[in-house]
Amino acid sequence: MNTSVTNKNQPVKQAVVENTVFAILLNISFCHLLNDTIQSLIPSIYPIVKSGFNLNFTQVGLITLTFQTAASLLQPVVGMYTDKRPQPFSLAMGMGLSLIGLLLLATANTYGLILVSVALIGIGSSIFHPEASKVAYMAGGNRRGLAQSIFQVGGNAGSSIGSLLAALIIEPYGRKNILWFSVLAILAIAVLIQVGKWYSQNMHRLHKKEIVTDKRNGTVISKKTVVWSVIILLILIFSKYFYLASITSYYTFYLIDKFGVSIQSSQYYLFVFLFAVAAGTLLGGPLGDRFGRKYVIWFSILGAAPFTLLLPYANLFWTSVLSVIIGIIIASAFSAILVYAQELLPGKVGTISGLFFGFAFGMGGIGSALLGMLVDQTSIEYVYRLCAFLPLIGLITGFLPNIGGNLQNELLLKK
Repeated sequence: MNTSVTNKNQPVKQAVVENTVFAILLNISFCHLLNDTIQSLIPSIYPIVKSGFNLNFTQVGLITLTFQTAASLLQPVVGMYTDKRPQPFSLAMGMGLSLIGLLLLATANTYGLILVSVALIGIGSSIFHPEASKVAYMAGGNRRGLAQSIFQVGGNAGSSIGSLLAALIIEPYGRKNILWFSVLAILAIAVLIQVGKWYSQNMHRLHKKEIVTDKRNGTVISKKTVVWSVIILLILIFSKYFYLASITSYYTFYLIDKFGVSIQSSQYYLFVFLFAVAAGTLLGGPLGDRFGRKYVIWFSILGAAPFTLLLPYANLFWTSVLSVIIGIIIASAFSAILVYAQELLPGKVGTISGLFFGFAFGMGGIGSALLGMLVDQTSIEYVYRLCAFLPLIGLITGFLPNIGGNLQNELLLKK
């Protein structure tokens, strides 16, 4: 009798698992916006901190290193732990640590406390990203690519908004005005508590698939193939974030140096690029749902190559046009890569999210530092000509097995 009831309810439960919960997706994306707005305050106050504490550039670099280390290295650890022991309310706890770091950053009277404050914000970010990505996976149902895209757009918007708010509020009136941003952290905590309640009631959405197969031939994907696939995906993350570091960190300098534009104009061009990145982030996930993750990954990395190779030789007008095309194409990669990896290793959503977010953070920080050193040794135009070849690394996408994508599944069913 009990078995019969269970069997009758199984299709209903499966339908619930596969539906997309947009309310949760919008909430977690909004919190991603608030989290990354707080993070973006750190580099925006460097000039104030440098002059206030009489720091040299090495000490300023150590602030970045402290934050990036805390924000990247801990993420895989957090993901692995929460895969084994889910922590629905860890999201709110992580934001609480960011709040403490934010308050300390506003009031610190020594360089050491500045380092402690950015480390706390980094740890809060380490807790937030893998768990928030897991919530997006859970709420996405059978549209996980779209879910990750919605989640990612929040972060991209937060990075842009944070820099703008810092220019309006902190730079004119002083570092203590960071305290106003604590309201954002408190708001995020309130929302994340509600998200945590939903998380605790919907853990069945983290259902495990025991076997992953290649859609081309139906063969089971071996552990060796899984390992090599993860390595390939991490190499693709490297190419994407090293190239993005060349734009986000040095695009304004490039425009000023090559075309003689004003600082203000260069910021407008950078904003246009960042807007294109946000648009590309939103497109990548749903396209992966429809056509298959592998094809979107291939297009989003390798497809940017013709445009990146043209960029160093274009005039100002075509530089701005090419930057928009590059931003849209290359930004579509991350959501597809992340969901591909999550489907490749079912049951390890937190571990994969932590690994890939942490690696992306690390590559962005390392890329910015190494490219800056290379600019000092050569020239900014040389760096852009060199980085133009990075998207060609996308050729290795051909070695990935085909998994996921609704269109592929429909074709298989017809066969």
